[in-house]
Amino acid sequence: MNIVEAIERYQPYNLQEEKDRKNILDFLNSYENAFDRSNELAHMTASAWVVNGRKDKVLMAYHRIYDSWAWLGGHCDGDKNCLNVALREVREETGVKNVRPVSEDIFSLEILTVDSHIRKGEYVPTHLHLNVTYLLEADESDILTVKEDENSGVAWFYLDEALRMSNEKWFIENIYTKLNEKLRRIYEVD
Repeated sequence: MNIVEAIERYQPYNLQEEKDRKNILDFLNSYENAFDRSNELAHMTASAWVVNGRKDKVLMAYHRIYDSWAWLGGHCDGDKNCLNVALREVREETGVKNVRPVSEDIFSLEILTVDSHIRKGEYVPTHLHLNVTYLLEADESDILTVKEDENSGVAWFYLDEALRMSNEKWFIENIYTKLNEKLRRIYEVD
């Protein structure tokens, strides 16, 4: 199934996801370069809420640009297989080898604003990330490594601790809390 079909089939969790789902689909149907950063208005990204086997911890990286502990993920850069993008980004950003989808279904959808910034000496204008999130599971015993050009730390946190470790208020209130709620509802974890 392609990503457009997967997004069409996705059942939104709340009003935010319902509205974002519609807007992502409209964008994908309007722009041929929606999966490429050459679209400076908006482009597709894939993220992961990476949990351990007990599903009571989440793996996060300390993101250099945002100066905060954050979930994992990145740009699709032309790859329309968002699950593969999420898996690749988790491996690159954390060094974990044993990561796999809990489900190949989309776990969450969101449109994220990205403020202008300098990346690798280049100006990046304010834009939107049309984001697909997957629930992935990794082995807590894997050795974690830092990806120096993107993060300065990688660590496991208990679900509520992950919220306290982030200093991005909007993400805590609108994304990470939602991801934890969905995880707890589905898997009945504390």
